[in-house]
Amino acid sequence: MSTFQVKDGTSIAYKDWGKGQPILFSHGWPLAGDAWAPQMLFFGSQGYRVIAHDRRGHGLSDQTWDGNNMDQYADDLAELIEALDLRDVVLVGHSTGGGEIVHYVGRHGTGRVAKMVLVGAVPPLMLKTEANPEGTPLEVFDGIRKGTAGDRSQFFKDLSMPFYGFNKEGAKVNEGLRENFWRLGMMGGIKGEYDCVHEFSEVDYTEDLKKIDKPTLVIHGDADQIVPIAAAGLKTAKIVKGAELKVYPGAPHGLAETETDKFNADVLAFIRG
Repeated sequence: MSTFQVKDGTSIAYKDWGKGQPILFSHGWPLAGDAWAPQMLFFGSQGYRVIAHDRRGHGLSDQTWDGNNMDQYADDLAELIEALDLRDVVLVGHSTGGGEIVHYVGRHGTGRVAKMVLVGAVPPLMLKTEANPEGTPLEVFDGIRKGTAGDRSQFFKDLSMPFYGFNKEGAKVNEGLRENFWRLGMMGGIKGEYDCVHEFSEVDYTEDLKKIDKPTLVIHGDADQIVPIAAAGLKTAKIVKGAELKVYPGAPHGLAETETDKFNADVLAFIRG
């Protein structure tokens, strides 16, 4: 992997393959850019330049004590996009990565952006509040923090089950996916992963979503147990002007890995459309 140093000295790891219109993939928590490996191969083979980075505190990027917040994530992304001189870029974000690319637009605009794809993404707001009754209670996120701080190795193994919907009755468990989820999670730093829970759960991205003025595809599984669709994809599709919504029946949070062929085909058609 290549590395790039942002203004505060933090080293961000990334892969940059192929030639053509760039597609940048932003990963979910607690993973890393390699979560997008099937997409990197597929879209690179379709004639696109594909980029996937490891968010600070995750994967092979520096494990910083400070700066593990969405403002900094978005600014890191802006520096990377400028350093690689990406123009007409398609931004694809899963889960927390969806928050990252949306907040990038909120802070840096869409001048370099062609289209956006939000997959099981956390915007507009995951946390349950009076104004957001469909959200997830704070106690759930406190539990995630407790699991991360106390025994993240076992916690990540357990989390992989609902992440991919393997805890559903009759589901065929893919142990390889579970082990890779655990591997990528354990590559990251515990402090960055702990801090990031607040960023994906309590940050309100509504104003960022309103600033999106590029074609946007929202993909969400209606059986997503991690980022329930009612508080996320369904709302985002209404807030982003002209957004296209694709609901995957019975699909889990990690649908890009469980329904890879369908997901890749839908995204390819959207980019080419």
